Amino acid sequence: MTRIIAGFAGSLAIATPGPGTRPTSDRVREAIFSSLDARDAVSGMRVLDLYAGSGALGLEAASRGARRVVLVERHPAAARICRENVRRILKGIPDDDAPDIRVAAQSVQSFLDADDEQWDVALLDPPYDLPEPELAAALAALAPRLAKGALVLVERSSRSPEPVWPTGLAPDRRRDYGDTALWWAHAPEP
Repeated sequence: MTRIIAGFAGSLAIATPGPGTRPTSDRVREAIFSSLDARDAVSGMRVLDLYAGSGALGLEAASRGARRVVLVERHPAAARICRENVRRILKGIPDDDAPDIRVAAQSVQSFLDADDEQWDVALLDPPYDLPEPELAAALAALAPRLAKGALVLVERSSRSPEPVWPTGLAPDRRRDYGDTALWWAHAPEP
């Protein structure tokens, strides 16, 4: 069972799309958000969750104080689960305190091609079998949509090569958690 770890929706169970989906483990999510919290990179931020699956990463950010979150998921069943999970976590929160959360039921590339917002944090958890050139194209489309100093996380198999970072993104570090590798990068300040 997947649960929101902390924040206003802490310990709330959320649904997962089922077979074919690999939700980020609680241990890895805790590591991601400990790192983001240490950089003061969640509260009040604009967060983009690409390849959202259940929406767990973006919803964790919303629960911890992100002001705007967009969950991008192209598979209709998973996008439906994302919408249900958004309703579940927003239940019981006064409207004036609720974060702005939206689900974009489309491919990551089509979303990024049409998007004109600036993002403070981008969380990418693509299927492990996503071809590297497709991930590279998504990162290249994402880079111009990042605010200066924005953070980018790519979650991949620990056997995957380092992502191809486009101009506008500087790699920071890699951390491994069993079969999962977390790649961090940032949009450099001018």
